[in-house]
Amino acid sequence: MTLSPSQNDALALGLLRACEDAALASADWVGKGDERAADGAAVAAMRAALNRMAISGRIVIGEGERDEAPMLFIGEEVGTGEGPQIDIALDPLEGTTLTAKAMGNALTVIAATERGGLLHAPDTYMDKLAIGPGLPRDLLDFDSPLTEILRRLAAAKATSVDRLGVCILERPRHQHLIGEARAAGAKVKLITDGDVAGVINTAEAESGVDLYVGQGGAPEGVLAAAALQCVGGQFLGRLVFRNDEERARADRVGIIDRNRVYTAADLASKPAVFVACGVTDGGLVEGVRRQRHQTTTESLIFDGGAKSMRRVKTYHALAS
Repeated sequence: MTLSPSQNDALALGLLRACEDAALASADWVGKGDERAADGAAVAAMRAALNRMAISGRIVIGEGERDEAPMLFIGEEVGTGEGPQIDIALDPLEGTTLTAKAMGNALTVIAATERGGLLHAPDTYMDKLAIGPGLPRDLLDFDSPLTEILRRLAAAKATSVDRLGVCILERPRHQHLIGEARAAGAKVKLITDGDVAGVINTAEAESGVDLYVGQGGAPEGVLAAAALQCVGGQFLGRLVFRNDEERARADRVGIIDRNRVYTAADLASKPAVFVACGVTDGGLVEGVRRQRHQTTTESLIFDGGAKSMRRVKTYHALAS
C-alpha cells in the first residue's frame, strides 16, 4: 500500500515531534559528562512519541543488537497499531559523546518508509561514499583512488579540486584518506563523531561539503542514505567485517552477498521520510535553545515522496 499524501504528511509531523521530544529530553544532559543518561532520556522520549502515532510501526534499525536495549530495540512494535504499516530506522541520540561533552553536531534522527523499504543492516562497519543531488551517476566507486574521484567530482561541478570540501570522520583508520585528500588540494573537514550529519552535509550547498568518505556504522549508513535518497543525492556503502561475530550478525539479518556495494536506493528502496533535530549547534541545524519563556528546536525534514527538504524551527512554550 502506498501512503497517501495526507498519511505521508501525518507521518512526517509525527516523526518531527518524536525527534523534537528526544532532543528536548537529551538537551538537559548537554555538557554533564553522562552519555548513558543523555541517551536514555532521548530513547524514552522518542519511544513515547512514536507510541502516540497512528501507525503500525516496526523498528528495523534501533538501539543495536549488541546493547540488549530495553526500548527501541530491533523488532519492537511501536505506534497505536492502527494506520499504515511502517518500518523505522532511528538513532535517538546520534552523538552521545558530543552531547556529554557539549560539542557540536549532536542530533536525534529517524527515517521511515512503508513496510519493507529499509535494509536491516547488521551492527558492523560500512565503507561510505556520498555526494549531493544534481550530479552524474558515474562519479562514485570503491575501486578508484580518492584523487580520481575528486577529479571527476570537480569536473562535474565545473570547478577545481582545491575548491572541494571533503568530510571525513577523524579516526586513525582514515589517516590515508585525509592525507590523500589534502595532497590532492581539497579542503578537509574533520568530524569527531556523528557521521549521519557528515553524510547529510553533502546535500546542503551552504555546508561546504562536496564529498563524504570513510568508514562508519552500517546502521547509520542506512539512516543517512535514506535522507540523501529523498533529495536525489548519491550514496555507496559496502559492509566491513572484522571478525566472525560480525559476519554472523550479517547472517542473522539475511545478508547473503557480503561484498555487495549498496546504493541509496538499495538501502532505502521505498520513498522515505527522514527527520533530524539538533541537540547541540552544528553545521546542519541549531541545537536546543532555552530562553526564559520558551525553548526552540530546529529540524530538517527530508520527504522522498515530494523530493524536498524543509527546515523547521519550533517554539515550545514553557509551562507557567
